[in-house]
Amino acid sequence: MRKIIIAIDGPAASGKSTAAKLLAKKLGYLYIDTGAMYRACALAALRQNVDIKNDNELIKLMNSIKVEIQQSNSGNIIILDGEDVSQEIREPDISRRASAISAKRVVREKMVELQRTIGEKGGVILDGRDIGTIVFPHAELKFFMVAPIEIRAQRRYLELKAKGLNPNFEIVLEELQDRDLADSSRALAPLIPASDAISIDNGSLSIEEQVGVLYSYYQKQMEGL
Repeated sequence: MRKIIIAIDGPAASGKSTAAKLLAKKLGYLYIDTGAMYRACALAALRQNVDIKNDNELIKLMNSIKVEIQQSNSGNIIILDGEDVSQEIREPDISRRASAISAKRVVREKMVELQRTIGEKGGVILDGRDIGTIVFPHAELKFFMVAPIEIRAQRRYLELKAKGLNPNFEIVLEELQDRDLADSSRALAPLIPASDAISIDNGSLSIEEQVGVLYSYYQKQMEGL
């Protein structure tokens, strides 16, 4: 059976990554967490004290670092210059920095090139904020995941607590609001649904129900190929 490219976009904490991982496992596809790649860039910039407002510094950084994605039973392993940074890039501070650095052209160009190289042959599911609009505008199947911001904040709050952190819900909510504004208003690759994306409001859906909805659309898509 032909293997296609599936793009899943959406705002932070919309559930796209979890759904993408489970759908990829169900289909036997490769899952690519593109957001983690930008987080790795943000971590590299922090470690090297790079001013992300300085394009020359960013160019040097992007030419010097190596970001890789390896697969494991539990998901993507993000390798930065030979080091597994999968856990470190999930820190809240890195999340904030990732939104800013991902808006820089030199960073996006390098990461998009890498994403296209990995996924060009199909059999992949990529989630992010511009997969269906910029990275793979010709992906055979595109989704745009949404949910009320209060529900997304609750998801992120519980995720942080599960990691042993002590988050403040109001701060989590405020940070998501700021992230939404930054992602949707940036000039380069803003967060918008592709014109042919299928919008999924998963605010009232369990993760199993979400995957079921995505899978049903996949089945319909494959019937037409």
